[in-house]
Amino acid sequence: MPTPDRAPALLSALGANGLVALAATAPDPAFCPPDSCALVLIGPQGGDAFWARVTASAEWHDGAPDPIDRWSARILGGLAARFGGTALFPSDGPPWPPFFGWALASGALWQSPVGMLVHADQGLWVSFRGALALPLDIPLPPAANPCDSCVTRPCITACPVEALSPTAYDVPRCHAFLDRPEGHDCLSRGCAARRACPASESHARLDAQSAYHMSRFHR
Repeated sequence: MPTPDRAPALLSALGANGLVALAATAPDPAFCPPDSCALVLIGPQGGDAFWARVTASAEWHDGAPDPIDRWSARILGGLAARFGGTALFPSDGPPWPPFFGWALASGALWQSPVGMLVHADQGLWVSFRGALALPLDIPLPPAANPCDSCVTRPCITACPVEALSPTAYDVPRCHAFLDRPEGHDCLSRGCAARRACPASESHARLDAQSAYHMSRFHR
């Protein structure tokens, strides 16, 4: 049975794969084994570490669908086995794991003025590759909502077609804009609102990574 002193080893193993523990919350009994002590939300590191590992992987080059999801399943599944836990993914279901609710319950992510989750360190660039339900505690530093200290809130006005709001995301309007020539900037560099977030600056994605995810979203 893993003990709490293995937490640093888990964080190090995540980092070696270009991943990071974004937040931890209480286990959800609807999805986590009874012996779970923590539910840890996992996402990509900022910069190029995550993307370099994914694009060098066998999954990326084998020609099969969903290479990033399959890479995530292999890496997080392996870590779950190593540390005696269970890997959970947004695509599991039905029932679908409530990642949004878990994120809000963690105290390290909040709903932003444009509706998307915002993270204390990663801003609006935050995303999840999965979660680990673990039989050990993962102590993470306390976090503060970056929106509380953001005076200008540029995310609110950054979307060229005002598709984002605290209460709704107008997906058809977003897709219609991406179909037009002026939507190329968002397609090639990622959502303008996410890029505008000051808290996102230190964890900006590579354009190639953003372009890939946008191509999957808009196909």
